[in-house]
Amino acid sequence: MKVQSQIRQGAYSSDAFIRKYQRLVSDTVLPYQYAVLNDKAEGAEKSHVVQNFINAGKAVRGEDTGDGFYGMVFQDSDAAKWIEAAAYSLRNFPDPVLEKQVDDLVDIIAAAQDEDGYLDTYFIIKDKDKRWTNLLEAHELYCAGHMIEAACAYYEACGKRKLLDVMMKNAEHIYKVFIENNHGGFPGHPEIELALMKMYRLTGNEKCLSLAEYFINTRGTDTDFYKRECEARSWKVWGCDPGNGEYQQSNIPLRKAERAKGHAVRAVYLYTGMADLAAETCDSELFEACKRLWDSITKRQMYITGGIGSTVHGEAFSTDYDLPSDTAYAETCASIGLMFFASRMLENEVNGEYSDVMEQAFYNTVLAGMQLDGKRFFYVNPLEVVPGISGVAPTHRHDLTQRPGWYACACCPPNAARLISSFGKYAYGENENTIFCHLYAAGTVCFENGMKLVCETDYPYGFTVRYKVSGSGCLAVRIPGWSSSYSLTVNGSSFTGAPEKGYVYIKTDGDSEIVLTLDDTPRFVYASPKIPRLTGYAAVCRGPLVYCFEGADNDGDVLQLGLDTEGSISTAEEPELLCGTVRLGVPAFRTAQTDGLYTAQRPAYTACTAYAVPYYTWGNRGENQMRVWLPVRK
Repeated sequence: MKVQSQIRQGAYSSDAFIRKYQRLVSDTVLPYQYAVLNDKAEGAEKSHVVQNFINAGKAVRGEDTGDGFYGMVFQDSDAAKWIEAAAYSLRNFPDPVLEKQVDDLVDIIAAAQDEDGYLDTYFIIKDKDKRWTNLLEAHELYCAGHMIEAACAYYEACGKRKLLDVMMKNAEHIYKVFIENNHGGFPGHPEIELALMKMYRLTGNEKCLSLAEYFINTRGTDTDFYKRECEARSWKVWGCDPGNGEYQQSNIPLRKAERAKGHAVRAVYLYTGMADLAAETCDSELFEACKRLWDSITKRQMYITGGIGSTVHGEAFSTDYDLPSDTAYAETCASIGLMFFASRMLENEVNGEYSDVMEQAFYNTVLAGMQLDGKRFFYVNPLEVVPGISGVAPTHRHDLTQRPGWYACACCPPNAARLISSFGKYAYGENENTIFCHLYAAGTVCFENGMKLVCETDYPYGFTVRYKVSGSGCLAVRIPGWSSSYSLTVNGSSFTGAPEKGYVYIKTDGDSEIVLTLDDTPRFVYASPKIPRLTGYAAVCRGPLVYCFEGADNDGDVLQLGLDTEGSISTAEEPELLCGTVRLGVPAFRTAQTDGLYTAQRPAYTACTAYAVPYYTWGNRGENQMRVWLPVRK
């Protein structure tokens, strides 16, 4: 039975962990990003996003386009993701000022749409005759997908359909081009597939479903399409290799895919659309392909932080077990896309494995992508940085020690904002008689099946989750794979039912109180010996949080530290540290400094305590060393 995941509206505890982040997005991130989009943010790189739409509107009306188009070919998507994030935020915190900003931007976007429904500022301003001739690189369908998502979110949040009507007209145009006129091909950067599924569910327009099916079913069946497209035109955006089907996930029909390959963000966006379509159409063959791809990512190509896409070369998956810490790419958007994929896998099959990974990616890589004050962002998320090497050496220039304020390619900041603001759609799901608690977040949630839930928890630092449920049906609560033990009571009595694929199912009738207590013991985690460079190393975790060692807590140097994994890890609540956290004291040894680059002298070790903080908090105290994995000393 399919599980529907939707944004849940309700009252939330103001001091809850997730709520604080959502308030940060509302109060700081969205206003800052709005200023960036309008080129009014001091110190930020020029965006020109809004001006591109204004200039496109002038082009549609036959007026002078002024300073023309500026930025990346996919610059429109930054506006779309900001609108989507704003829509979710407006559901959380109604704000007439923010709503007016969205309405004004929607007016500008609507004025930029061509008469036939086409909407892409790059081609409206610069190259009208080149539309749909470079699917490989030009990102027209990618931008359309993000704007469709924004339109759906804003209509659901505020009931305003102007942008929805714009994007319905745009979808009709795309349908005419690819289905009625038989243009052929599929997007170089997947995204529109999952967006069309959202619009189909919202509007019931069968053309959206048909388009999503077309793009997914066509991909990989014509392996020479991009080559022919490239030969037929005399221009390029970046000069992508049209023959690199693995990079574009177009070398094989998707139902036959065995391994996740190529550009990591593109891959998980595509797999999300596949899983979404499989759930909607009960396509078991497509879902089996999704499961193979899921295993390829999470069992052989994923960092302990939930980061994916290990190489800077193409922002891509490389090969199984190639997960270097110091040159990791692990783009923030890729982990966000992994969460999308996990949530859609849950629509096909309720399995705690998907929720565990969703949680792992969120609390570690996704949150690490944004500074604690909401004003700076990481695109890349390494698991080790060393000032003087990271960001400096040619092999490490992408791995920065500090978060920049903005990027010319600014996909990650608004992506993080929309994910955090819509956390409820990942935390909860439902079907006709069951509510599913995939993730833990304090708040009150009302479900369409008539049930209501109040959750009280200090998660991820507190490990008791209290549910008050009203209504008749069933409550399905996830037991995370990392918790070696747990206890569960229903109305004060112990519940002894065994988990089914990571979930316990509790029947409720009227008002019930369920209390889940998870294991809060910090633990050492060891990597597979198949992962080079991690043999003999360990990491430290507590609950869903991966911890890291920063120089700021360890006399400025973590490279000299090794762990004593036979000792016990201590915990200390630090309300004033890093916006409030729990710091771990880990038994360790410090290696003495030696003279010279190499020496025949045996290293001397001194017992010490190494201090660790959650990975998502790193880089907030100035430039210093950081490591997730440390060698084990005996």
